[in-house]
Amino acid sequence: MAPGRWSRTATALAVGACLALAGCGDDPAADGTTTITFWDDNGGPARTPVWEHMIAEFEKENPTIKVKYVGIPIAQVQQKYDTAIAGGGLPDVGGVTTAMLANLAAREVLEPMDERLSGSALDGKLNEQVVDTVKATVPDEKLYMVPLSTNLGVFWYRADWFAEAKISPPANWDEFYSAVEKLTDRPNNRYGYTIRGGAGSISQLLEVLYGQSGIDEVFDSSGESTVNDPGNVEALERIAGLYKKVTPEADVTNDYVKMVAQFDGGNIGVMQHNLGSYTDHVETLGEDKVDAMFVPAGEDGTRTVTSHPVTGLGVFAAGEQRDAAFRFAEFVAGKEMNTYWATETGVLPANTEVADAAGLEHITRAAQVLSDPGTTLVQLPYYLPEFNSITKTDAEPQFQKVLLGELSARDFLDEMAGKLTEAQASYDERNGG
Repeated sequence: MAPGRWSRTATALAVGACLALAGCGDDPAADGTTTITFWDDNGGPARTPVWEHMIAEFEKENPTIKVKYVGIPIAQVQQKYDTAIAGGGLPDVGGVTTAMLANLAAREVLEPMDERLSGSALDGKLNEQVVDTVKATVPDEKLYMVPLSTNLGVFWYRADWFAEAKISPPANWDEFYSAVEKLTDRPNNRYGYTIRGGAGSISQLLEVLYGQSGIDEVFDSSGESTVNDPGNVEALERIAGLYKKVTPEADVTNDYVKMVAQFDGGNIGVMQHNLGSYTDHVETLGEDKVDAMFVPAGEDGTRTVTSHPVTGLGVFAAGEQRDAAFRFAEFVAGKEMNTYWATETGVLPANTEVADAAGLEHITRAAQVLSDPGTTLVQLPYYLPEFNSITKTDAEPQFQKVLLGELSARDFLDEMAGKLTEAQASYDERNGG
């Protein structure tokens, strides 16, 4: 268990009122200490203890800086930032991902990190691909956060179920569909697969669509979205056809928490998510019963995967303690803390000095998949301010209709593609094409 695992729970609650107040960072105290406020954008039982430990280590090395921790559930963080931008009360430093970066950068609330990083201990130590991904998210191509990690889609599977059924982990999509069917035993409440139909469904859906079709761009050369390409339509029809046949009926509204409860509870053979849920599964099931397989290859043996948001820390421009806030971000992105972060959360570290991805086999394999010449990475357009609303607010309820047979796969993807194409055209117009 991480040092100080539960020591800051009361602190997190006590400083929650800071969300509604302007100027969360405190002026230097009489004893010379400075206090900064940090918002964790994924607060909860899994991540909060990790940050508690890193904060304790930071304060040990920087005794003149104190960090107030505020944990915000991931589903609420965008609203919290929006509210604070409108009414005041942004933190000094906060968790930011490329999925929300375009919105925050457009409102000019984050300080660019380029100059600070060029003169810091992190100079030359951050993965260039990760840094370039962050810069590509905003029109001015500046680095508006210190990256900590990135991710990769994973199909977590019950290794013991596969062994009992004498099935090898699927190497291609045909083997995947065959395996989840063989693993299903409905009378005994065992299902080969779980489809995420509730909150957060579309990012995982896009992963299986592009993974099956092999299409390598979200927009073609004319700016039209490829989401409704016939290959993606066929892929959606196939994956949606699993609903209620090899999946629980409740999948139509299940979010991540409910999926994990089913998988870790022993009812699911294969669950799609990402590297970040490793700790949840291992703590419940044990290392011998769960393993990771990556997006299956196509018929030609090549693999197509979709990008995942880069996670990092942003320093807020209105904060009075920006130097101290950057020092905190720099510290947690350093070799020692980035190793700890990767080990505890199971994600791909951004610091290139983190050898062998903290020694976790599934992270090492994930890095190999990304660097494999046979892997194509489809960059999702996080730079579009409308991307989140299109793929969450608009598309999630429509996808549920597809699962229920109330909307065709083509009509659903045509609608999403039309909105993405329109958003891309508006983006090009604003930024000179």
